[in-house]
Amino acid sequence: MPRTILCFILIAMSATLAEAQVVKDSTSRPEILNIIQNQDSVGLYDKFETRLIIKAQFLNPFDADDIDIMATFTSPSGKKWNIPGFYQYTYGTMWKMRFAADELGVWKYQVRVRDINGETTSAEKTFKAVGSSYKGPIKIAANKRFLEYKNGSPFYGVGLWYNGRVTKENLDELKNKGVNFISNYITPLETMGSGVGRYDQEVCSRIDELFELCEEREILVSLNLWFHSYLSETVWGGGNIRWQTNPYQHITAAKDFFRSSEAWKYQEKLYRYFIARWSYSRSLAIWFIVDEINGTDGWVSGDSVMAGRWTKNVHDYFKANDPYNHPTTGTRSGGIKEFFHDGYQATDIAAREIYEAQGFPITKPGTLDSADIHPLTYSYNNYAGQIKKIWDGYGKPVIIGETGWDHTYFEPGMPGYTAMHHNVLWVSLATGASMTPFWWAFSGRMNDVIVSNQLRSIRRFTDSVPFSKLSNLSRIDARIPDGDGFAMQSDQLIYGWVVNPKTDVAGDSVTVSGVRDGKYALKVFHTWRGDFIMEEELTATNGAVVFSIPSLHTAGGHANYIGQDAAFILEPKKEKLQTPVSTRKGRKRAN
Repeated sequence: MPRTILCFILIAMSATLAEAQVVKDSTSRPEILNIIQNQDSVGLYDKFETRLIIKAQFLNPFDADDIDIMATFTSPSGKKWNIPGFYQYTYGTMWKMRFAADELGVWKYQVRVRDINGETTSAEKTFKAVGSSYKGPIKIAANKRFLEYKNGSPFYGVGLWYNGRVTKENLDELKNKGVNFISNYITPLETMGSGVGRYDQEVCSRIDELFELCEEREILVSLNLWFHSYLSETVWGGGNIRWQTNPYQHITAAKDFFRSSEAWKYQEKLYRYFIARWSYSRSLAIWFIVDEINGTDGWVSGDSVMAGRWTKNVHDYFKANDPYNHPTTGTRSGGIKEFFHDGYQATDIAAREIYEAQGFPITKPGTLDSADIHPLTYSYNNYAGQIKKIWDGYGKPVIIGETGWDHTYFEPGMPGYTAMHHNVLWVSLATGASMTPFWWAFSGRMNDVIVSNQLRSIRRFTDSVPFSKLSNLSRIDARIPDGDGFAMQSDQLIYGWVVNPKTDVAGDSVTVSGVRDGKYALKVFHTWRGDFIMEEELTATNGAVVFSIPSLHTAGGHANYIGQDAAFILEPKKEKLQTPVSTRKGRKRAN
């Protein structure tokens, strides 16, 4: 018997047994027989978990209309958190609650259980939150353009899509390369075996494992709730059609999924379960609502306007019910015409997909010699243009939510593909993106390129910039002879990137315009090596600062070649105030 069907049968049996417990007295209120804490003290932002032993009457343990478990946690400062409980079948009936404290000290909580016969509230219990090295989940920073941890530490995402079963070995490799996030799409919790409104516990256990492994390695997860293929009956064909595995087909047509009130009723309960079971996790970075919404029948043959409204409805549900306020996002596919205006407006983070071969400017001839514009120039300008468009239009963090694969001029494995991936990392940074592009995807075919020391190099650079603390952010002009430059300015510092894909930038002069006059500390970063290689003091006059990229040719018998690009940071130097002479003398006489 398939394991999924077995889990469903066991869940149904456990629900029947629980109902049988109260059949002799159908008017008796539910009982909370025991609350078992995993520990009496827990680190800040770490998982505090309780197991509940209850007696209640219900048919579906996953349905809060049948049985509703809610805990109210009160912080040492008096703030109250409402945390739903959830049902987990693991070799027996088990109810749980998970919570992550964000204040040090003694927390209080009470558990309420409600069923058809009434409700019961437990006695007050306590636990203590103690200091830890954890930073908490991420949130939108005050500057509205970047992300930061709950404790205020800046966060810049360096990572990629990683689909399928996550392993310890692969996560260790990624962490070693500098990765601090992965994006992951999951098999829907509701399967043909479980049915609508019941959640496959094998799938749920894999998600538990995903978060536990990532928490241990301080890697964050962008969790994709709806992958387009599970909502597709006819769109794009092949592996893009998986509606036949979706039990929602029993209550609505695929084309009506986004506007079906019946489907929405079940979705609300599904999202509540996501919140109850996994929102506690400091490794949950983003609720990635939908990947490529235009790859669904609800968009193509249904109502694309309603699909956009559905995206906002899901976002609004999480904003109203997720006590940790994890950011949301969602995407259309990567063609040049697939601009997801409704999604960019609705979600916390605007996520644009880019697949260059789907309508973006790329070199048309088959040889580089006959091309007027270098393919790499087309490529980084495609990304820069889209990020600028969204940055200017929506006033929120911008990411490239899916990109790469083989939808490019160069194919994976070619040297040009390596250069393209490298350039896309840096141009996205230098035009204001809040995370590296979500490259598709961790796999045997791609990992020679996308899981390389280039991730570690950009991580070293981003760790040196306090992105979430930057204020008054704007793009400014950076120029280099025969190449291109991109730069961002804030009150605290300027950072940027220059590139010349036809030759190199060694010895080239860089002009950064639109800056405030005064002295600056310059640091030049070797993007391929991953090191700052030059520091000097400069003076900006008439709104511009000029510096030269070091050549770094042979030295000591070694070939130190800067290559075709370089990154830089310009930090304004604070002028030291001189104490007036008369004041100094006065102090001397007083002594």
